[in-house]
Amino acid sequence: MRPFGRRYLVPFHPKRVPHHFTDVLIIGGGLAGLRAAMAIDPSLQTLVITKQALQQSNSQYAQGGIAGVMDPEDNFDNHVADTLRAGGELCDRAVVEMVVREAPRRIQELIAWGARFDLEAGTLALGREGGHSHDRIVHALGDSTGREVMRAVIERTKQLQNIDNWSDTFTLDLLTFEGAVRGALVWNPKHGKTLVWAKQTILCTGGAGQLYRETTNPDVATGDGHAIAYRAGAELRDMEFMQFHPTVLYIAGSSRNLITEAMRGEGAYLVDRSGTRFMFDYDSRGELAPRDVVSQSIQRQMEKTRHPNVYLDLSHLDPERVRTRFPGIAACCAEFGIDITKDRIPVRPGAHYMMGGVTVDMQGRTTIPGLWAAGEVTSTGLHGANRLASNSLLEGLVYGAHAGEGASAEALKVTDDFRVLPIDNPPQEQAADLLDIADIRNSLKSLMWHSVGVRRDHAGLDDAAETIDRWCGYALNRQLTSPQGWELQNMLTIARLMVDAALRREESRGTHLRLDFPQLDDAHWRKHIDFRRDS
Repeated sequence: MRPFGRRYLVPFHPKRVPHHFTDVLIIGGGLAGLRAAMAIDPSLQTLVITKQALQQSNSQYAQGGIAGVMDPEDNFDNHVADTLRAGGELCDRAVVEMVVREAPRRIQELIAWGARFDLEAGTLALGREGGHSHDRIVHALGDSTGREVMRAVIERTKQLQNIDNWSDTFTLDLLTFEGAVRGALVWNPKHGKTLVWAKQTILCTGGAGQLYRETTNPDVATGDGHAIAYRAGAELRDMEFMQFHPTVLYIAGSSRNLITEAMRGEGAYLVDRSGTRFMFDYDSRGELAPRDVVSQSIQRQMEKTRHPNVYLDLSHLDPERVRTRFPGIAACCAEFGIDITKDRIPVRPGAHYMMGGVTVDMQGRTTIPGLWAAGEVTSTGLHGANRLASNSLLEGLVYGAHAGEGASAEALKVTDDFRVLPIDNPPQEQAADLLDIADIRNSLKSLMWHSVGVRRDHAGLDDAAETIDRWCGYALNRQLTSPQGWELQNMLTIARLMVDAALRREESRGTHLRLDFPQLDDAHWRKHIDFRRDS
């Protein structure tokens, strides 16, 4: 696939743009970004840049919890085996071992920093979710773990004098010079464009769920980090593997709210429009099968019953237990007249978590000097072709710590004074006609949902590639002037890579289901597909 689009989204020149200097630049303020910030040596000035408010990230909306071996009846080997089994034979076992063994220590760190996890009889309450063989999910506020964890780490971060935060600031591109990342070009409404020079840069920008019409992700998840890393020359891999969460609240006209997998862990049934409990028709694990299996089964059942959704049924469970365990979901559903203790909850799959991303090693190093990455923007080898439930916050904690420690150590070695490097991007001649950015964005999201969604085939993917190529042809070569335009350019870039990867992988593995290649093909496809702009 030949390179497409320009190296930098907008024009700039060092003599016409303000400059800011910092030791370590962290792009993204979710759990991975803030954990990285806390690992930076106090003598190093650190700048955290977020596209919106610090609280607005996928981490904030995580409901289920953090997976970790905290029960004497559980062990690391069980957690490792569950992760490998869910990952469709594409996990890196060494990475899985490392992350799983660090889990208890990382959870204890959060507790020490003030995170209040749910307790039972004075000890951590542990839940179970799909794909897990034991109760090992630490959760908070019933179904609002992400909110509580982010509260704790934000408060902790604010106590550290060496960390500054620029919110409502859009990162346009990474700055590269002589093969290394030297900082980033950013923009905000108050100051316009600014060149931020850094000794080391850590990318923690989260996922890309907004590429799909149906998604659990907040508005900020437009794949910006994936795109800026690609334009800078970093390797991306596993871009065909988008995880679709099986149970997203489906009510016409409402936002698509996540309905946590922990509900099924507590005993909720999945039933179709006639009330038939159908999951055991597809998998012996029933509702507790891994997410890829449940999403694909729901899709088949919706087609079989010719109904736009299925339902979660908790009416057979203790009402008080349900209200206590899931207060957030109960309140959300009540807004639509649904009592979750007795009414069925309409659900269907939605784009949830991006397994593919920037390739990193076990320390969080990318393939470009000066650039580190952690969290959902990465491909670490932990998730393989399908992420095990509640391993995402865990990955953000572990790799955030590693990337922060690694970047800190490298920045401490740099003794040269900061200097402005001769990097610029001259203005280009622009097409006269205007783009309807909202129309292209909505069309892209609908196309991705229908052609690159839970079920795929060559005809749909080939059509998607042709359509996205056409949009890229007249949208990527323009120098647009607003965050909405830059987001669209990033979304088109990443959508094209995702489609290309999905076309190449002629098998079904994990979240990638090809109707025309329904079988697993280890002989040809037990490997990664990677992309670099210059190769």
